[in-house]
Amino acid sequence: MTLLKEPDHGTPERAGEATVTVEVDGQSVTVPEGTSVMRAASLAGVGIPKLCATDSLDAFGSCRLCVVEIDGRKGTPASCTTPCADGMRVSTQTPKVAKLRQGVMELYISDHPLDCLTCPANGDCELQDMAGVVGLRQVRYGQDGANHLDAQPDVSNPYFDFDPAKCIACSRCVRACGEVQGTFALTIEGRGFDSKVSPGAGELFQDSECVSCGACVQACPTSTLQERSVVELGMPTRSVITTCAYCGVGCSFKAELRGDELVRMVPYKDGGANEGHSCVKGRFAFGYASHPDRQLKPMVRDSVNDPWREVGWDEAITTVATRMRAIQDRHGPNSIGAISSSRCTNEEVYVVQKMVRAAFGNNNIDTCARVCHSPTGYGLKQTFGESAGTQDFRSVAEADVIVVIGANPTDAHPVFASRMKKRLREGARLIVADPRRIELVRSPHIEAAHHLQLQPSTNVALINSMAHVVVTEDLVDREFVAARCENFDQWAEFVARPENSPEATEGITGVPAAELRAAARLYAEAPNGAIYYGLGVTEHSQGSTMVMGMANLAMACGNLGRDGVGVNPLRGQNNVQGSCDMGSFPHEFTGYRHVADEAVRHVFEELWGRELLAEPGLRIPNMFDAAIDGAFRGLFVHGEDIAQSDPNLQHVTSALEAMELVVVQDLFLNETAKFAHVFLPGASFLEKDGTFTNAERRVNRVRAVMPPKTGRHEWQIVCEIATAMGYPMDYDHPSSIMAEIAQVTPTFAGVTYELIDKLGSVQWPCNEAAPEGTPTMHAEEFVRGKGNFVVTTYVPTNERTTSRYPLVLTTGRILSQYNVGAQTRRTRNVAWHSEDLLELHPHDAEVRGISDGDVVTLASRVGATTLRAQVSDRMPPGVVYTTFHHPVTGANVVTTENSDWATNCPEYKVTAVQVGLAHPLESEHAGPAVAGRITAAVD
Repeated sequence: MTLLKEPDHGTPERAGEATVTVEVDGQSVTVPEGTSVMRAASLAGVGIPKLCATDSLDAFGSCRLCVVEIDGRKGTPASCTTPCADGMRVSTQTPKVAKLRQGVMELYISDHPLDCLTCPANGDCELQDMAGVVGLRQVRYGQDGANHLDAQPDVSNPYFDFDPAKCIACSRCVRACGEVQGTFALTIEGRGFDSKVSPGAGELFQDSECVSCGACVQACPTSTLQERSVVELGMPTRSVITTCAYCGVGCSFKAELRGDELVRMVPYKDGGANEGHSCVKGRFAFGYASHPDRQLKPMVRDSVNDPWREVGWDEAITTVATRMRAIQDRHGPNSIGAISSSRCTNEEVYVVQKMVRAAFGNNNIDTCARVCHSPTGYGLKQTFGESAGTQDFRSVAEADVIVVIGANPTDAHPVFASRMKKRLREGARLIVADPRRIELVRSPHIEAAHHLQLQPSTNVALINSMAHVVVTEDLVDREFVAARCENFDQWAEFVARPENSPEATEGITGVPAAELRAAARLYAEAPNGAIYYGLGVTEHSQGSTMVMGMANLAMACGNLGRDGVGVNPLRGQNNVQGSCDMGSFPHEFTGYRHVADEAVRHVFEELWGRELLAEPGLRIPNMFDAAIDGAFRGLFVHGEDIAQSDPNLQHVTSALEAMELVVVQDLFLNETAKFAHVFLPGASFLEKDGTFTNAERRVNRVRAVMPPKTGRHEWQIVCEIATAMGYPMDYDHPSSIMAEIAQVTPTFAGVTYELIDKLGSVQWPCNEAAPEGTPTMHAEEFVRGKGNFVVTTYVPTNERTTSRYPLVLTTGRILSQYNVGAQTRRTRNVAWHSEDLLELHPHDAEVRGISDGDVVTLASRVGATTLRAQVSDRMPPGVVYTTFHHPVTGANVVTTENSDWATNCPEYKVTAVQVGLAHPLESEHAGPAVAGRITAAVD
């Protein structure tokens, strides 16, 4: 594919049914009312020169290059800021206009370096292009007078440089930072000739509030802001449209290459999830795919104490198959299983669960969604009938009140957060329920109407109290409930009880009753109220209960089935939704259908030619327990690092040590690989063909930018293992796997690569009833028929603070790092976050004699680790917080085996701990990274 250049119509599209017809240089064009002359001209095929205008930003009218003449009007108005009127006649190429444009361009060039031939943007510079378009042939002004040519570049950012000598002060970067990203880190400092772009108050980019999303780089019409990769490698010559492999937003990108070398990732304007925006990870942190740490050849060893031995693919696959079969011969068919990954494609996940069910002969397949969003699947299935979020991301633009519970979108889902912040700047109100004061509580141009700073583990008490207000103050949408729901009376009687009142729960949650009542009223009385939630909801002992509680509240207020409402999980990894959809749970086939359902099972048996078990298999925690007991002996781990990401790591490592065969397939020799007997090298997303399904059920194509560096596709490796174990599996392309998925999965019945290529993406359900997908779920009726109100009794967690462990630890993510850090730690993102830190309140720090930057010991009843302290009032007294991106810290050494009652999702968000200054012997060699983890149990 050649380098894809997307059209830029200069100003954003205007919506509306009313239209006007204008004539531009004799060409008639009909456009929505409010459309700019510039955009109308572009749609008519007439290009108007521009520098400050781009269709991702509102019109600004500063460069004066886009002037036109309009019959009946005086002067030469800017076409970008002039709306079309019916019958308007526009001339874009008159002698008067041409002379004005040449004069403007001459002034720009007189204060610009004349180094086009050596400039890294040569051939991709709008200033250069426009100089040619306006016919500039000479510059009458010398460069001997005052100019900006000696301005010093800012090279502080790891990914892009800022050269003010080339800046034309068009403000596109400033406006992109505000309008698109919502950070407002850039400004125009000074006036007139002294105007210049400045990050913050004259700071360097790296020291400012810039989040390195790349919006400014994308918007810059010159090489003022330029990716270092372009400077180092040269301008790209071809592009491939693919999907980011980081969070669950699922951004579309143009992977731009020079030859076979990836130069940059450019957000794709037609991407349904991101519409041309990006974050620092997707935009810049792709270097891990070519990092020297990648293991590209299969390796085997008899014992974990032996050195690795590189082998060919045939030997590696034969070793896996032979040893798995031998384990089953000795210990029975249920003695082996697999864990699939939310980082892998739908097609890869599908063949892994098929291998387990058809080749292994059991249902011992689970996925990393077990430890993050399994309560979402359970809770939404019970209430709505479908295990997925209700809206597309665009829907937030119609929300009047937004409730964010247990999520930190600006760090974990930044592109969606930018959409949300834009709506908040337009006037929507925000309610944040979180123990920590996240950025959304207050940031530039954003302030939450209510921050419900609840104690960890008390989510259900909080949501029941909000519902109590709705029911007892008669704020229920009675018409919606009567027409579309069932079991309301039983639920309403429950939440109306005095023990669920805000006054009664104030002592449990720590949220003042008046504040909670005001928040509940705000949500219930809003024309459109939307709930967005994250792992701060699901990773609790009552995670499933809380999901049902939020669904109850949304139904009671009628906030379902249209734009601007809904209950929406913000999925953590790129394909968490897809990995669940594809049948990766031990009790479900694809499409969330139980293995005990004989009719469903028959569909798979007919197609696969195997009799399948009706009994659910082992969940991940059950696998670990069975391994320690000696019954589970062989595990295939596909793209997961369970020895870093799962809770109570001592228990995990004990289970891995007890197994006879651990097979790890991944990009790097991760923490789990330390316990592996076979290592199968994986492919990065840049080497994959397939699909990801994001948090809004959007199925996006993943297209290979380059062939697999390992010589094998991951789906191909899985098929070869199954075949070697006696069950032939073979596909000629991932599209054939998707065809099989569609054949057996009603919600995917209409999904094909051809449809995705035609539409760009498709949101399931996609079938005969919805041939182009379903952006909004439950529009006319719920999937289960009627929405089901469920009684959600608050049950306190078993994890209690004591005199020995008086603090509560909760965990989360940070913007620059991703999950266990395997990818982002191998990029320049470490410039922002090189180690996990422990946030604790100044009071808790003071009583322990801890100062900012001290190395401290974090201990729970199951283990301990050391890390640096960050004294911060973002946490309330008694609560501490850390991230889990660095294995040297191993935060999950201290998290316990407590889990959600319905799904076994670990209670990562609630661990009783103690914090103290580390012993000098533990910290004297800590250096910049920390002393490291201590895995011995302390209680």
